[in-house]
Amino acid sequence: MNKGNDTQATTSFAKRFRNELGLIVALVIVIGGTIGANLLMNGSADYLNEPVRNLEDILHQTALLGIFALGAAIVIIAGGIDLSSGSMIVFAGSICGLVMLILAPKGPDMLPDPTNVGLFVVCIAIGVTMVVGFMVGTVHTWLITIVRLPPFVATLASLVGLRSLAKILNQAVTAQLGNQVTTVRADDATFAYLSEWWVALVIFIVLGILCWFLMNGTVIGRHLYAMGGNEEAARLSGIRTDHLKWLAYCIGSVTAAIAGVLYTAKVGAANPSTLAVGYELNAIAAAVVGGCSLQGGVGLIPGVMLGVLFLRVVIDSVAKIVRAGSDDYQGMIVGFLVVLAVAFNELRRQGSGAKKSFFPGILGSITIPILAILVGTVIFVLTQKTQGVTVGIVAGIIIGLLLGGLKLTESARSQRT
Repeated sequence: MNKGNDTQATTSFAKRFRNELGLIVALVIVIGGTIGANLLMNGSADYLNEPVRNLEDILHQTALLGIFALGAAIVIIAGGIDLSSGSMIVFAGSICGLVMLILAPKGPDMLPDPTNVGLFVVCIAIGVTMVVGFMVGTVHTWLITIVRLPPFVATLASLVGLRSLAKILNQAVTAQLGNQVTTVRADDATFAYLSEWWVALVIFIVLGILCWFLMNGTVIGRHLYAMGGNEEAARLSGIRTDHLKWLAYCIGSVTAAIAGVLYTAKVGAANPSTLAVGYELNAIAAAVVGGCSLQGGVGLIPGVMLGVLFLRVVIDSVAKIVRAGSDDYQGMIVGFLVVLAVAFNELRRQGSGAKKSFFPGILGSITIPILAILVGTVIFVLTQKTQGVTVGIVAGIIIGLLLGGLKLTESARSQRT
């Protein structure tokens, strides 16, 4: 009897956390594959040569991304979307740097000296930055709940506007202080202490625990899930959905502001032209890979944290295999993982993956060679130093044959039914 209960409990656990367990397995496969590819192509493996440094670097990058990915995930679970994370990061970094610059003591040239502002000023700057994050989240909520803009449009406006506002604000404030610049320095020794890898990791873990408790241990969390699953039903049942949206979007903006402070401390400056460009896609990708549904109401905080780690490990693995110019592949990797994760989540939600036809009719027939060419091109780019053209052509042919066989199978199955 006990064995039956244990088996049932194990099965229930595996079913509930299958996405998380799958990510753990995928992490092991990616790391093992990276080590094997490094040994095969380069004769050495970075993970094995400098394990501590590589672990610290991955954990640091994971924590920085994970901090604002947690906020993005809560917004997605609540049924919304926030496209402003990257711009909020640079805007928050600019605000933090400007406050420190305004309160900095004057140097010999009578200009503010941001290299020695002290702990008190750093704390004030961080506090002001958090308030600004709350203000941006409040404006998002007002646009969505009162003005009735779609979340996509409201946060898209911030995606475009906040980065431009940061640039203009930096120029205006620094001009008043005597030296107009676009990039605000933030290289105080005390502030730079936040760039230590473990600081971001501790903040990420603490935020993860708090978000998990909010979503799984409170009535508010259950209401956020309910609103994401069916907002109208949640409203009719007495849930104050407008207040929940306010909470969700403020969490999203404040976590992005925290990440903005840490990124600025890491770089030592806030440059609106380069800092956090495209990071909003990374946050959404991490949430989706972690099991969140873009339709809302689905997702676990531990899954999001594993999704962040998986995304960073994949990007780091490509950097170690490709080496030169690896940053050029980041967007392609993130885009591919988003499509794959969303498709997988939709199939799992519908429960019809085994019966679904992926290449029906003329559209399917035309899509197959396009996908084959696309895969062949990617393989060619990745292996261009070692018989890239041949490998790319062979890979494209193989993919075309496999997808063609899948289409024939689907056609035969549809005829039988």
